[in-house]
Amino acid sequence: MLLPDSYLAARAVTRHHAKSFYFSSFTLPKIKRERAFAVYAFCRYMDDVVDCAVLKNEIAPALKNLRDLTARIFIGQATQQDYEEHPWLAAFLDTCKACDISENFFQDLLAGVEMDQGKVRLQTWVELDRYCYLVAGVVGLMMTRVFGLKDRAYELQALQLGTAMQLTNILRDVAEDLRMDRIYLPAEELESYGITELELKAGRYPERWPEFMRFQVARAREYYTQAESGIRALPDDGSQKTVWLMRKIYSGILEEIEKVQYQVLRGRVYVSLSRKCCIALQVIVGVR
Repeated sequence: MLLPDSYLAARAVTRHHAKSFYFSSFTLPKIKRERAFAVYAFCRYMDDVVDCAVLKNEIAPALKNLRDLTARIFIGQATQQDYEEHPWLAAFLDTCKACDISENFFQDLLAGVEMDQGKVRLQTWVELDRYCYLVAGVVGLMMTRVFGLKDRAYELQALQLGTAMQLTNILRDVAEDLRMDRIYLPAEELESYGITELELKAGRYPERWPEFMRFQVARAREYYTQAESGIRALPDDGSQKTVWLMRKIYSGILEEIEKVQYQVLRGRVYVSLSRKCCIALQVIVGVR
């Protein structure tokens, strides 16, 4: 497959699976947008492979195959079959080379994907913070390379933004995760508010649930705030605007959670397309 076609394949994957990111990417320079899609395509492939393996009860071999594939392509030993099976692969490798994106990021991401499988119970904030790094923070670090962050001192803010966004996902997806027997909210913190797993599984809202959720929302917002200096350190070529859009859209999910009075067990909340357009207009004209 020719390289331009490979980038088009990566774009198709992103457009289908990452609607908020795809929407936010329109302010990026074309080459950065294409490279961001290429990175996303590989990350998405990892996630899809493991999800499929869960259904087949073949998690261990799937993870081994992914690790082997990752190692093989980063040492230049991708096969013709690899390229045929993964139309976005040429674009991904071209991006990693051009942006100096390390294999280590993807091996860390695999460790995070592995944590997602089967029954999930996190006991402490330290465990959740580590999980957020593995599944979101490392993606933030990859994107700093794609977007051209010059001062690596601001990588901390990329990690903070990743944590904020992953916490937002977790608060939004409590019901969906429960159906898959996954609870990412730290057991220690649930217990401190008198919230039991049985109540959540029964779809009941414990007395202190709103108080617990207010604490979690405030924590996520603090991470969004801490990340902002890193956004301002990005090149002013559209990269800043894209990340501001992602930050605003994702933090908007927290406002939607508040609007339903934290009753996230009834279904997923989301930011409407009309509101996304309003946010985009604000970001374009410089409203922060």
